[in-house]
Amino acid sequence: MQTTMLKAKLHQARVTHAVLEYEGSCAIDGKLLDMAGIREYEQIQIYNIENGERFTTYAIRGEDGSGIISVNGAAAHKAQVGDRVIICAYAQYDESELVEFKPALIYLLENNAISHSANAIPVQIA
Repeated sequence: MQTTMLKAKLHQARVTHAVLEYEGSCAIDGKLLDMAGIREYEQIQIYNIENGERFTTYAIRGEDGSGIISVNGAAAHKAQVGDRVIICAYAQYDESELVEFKPALIYLLENNAISHSANAIPVQIA
């Protein structure tokens, strides 16, 4: 049996471009993709912190070191330049893989530079 788990997260990325007249997808700085382990053309979920929109698209590689987060095509209606978003990728794992499982959690600053990374989300206190 396989379980779908959070594979990677880019937390509080800032949208730098919203390009309606583009094929689609989300261009992400290549260095961020590499650090998170997100592959080009991999399905991603985007959660817009500003307006609550949640949508599915796929990642394409943006220029390394550019900080680009470009929401393209129809999804450009769901995000504006400057919006904070959470970009997540999920994968299926066998039970045996979950013994050592740790997601790649990448936390970003306002300019999409990396603040820090982690492999676990702190326990939420009531």
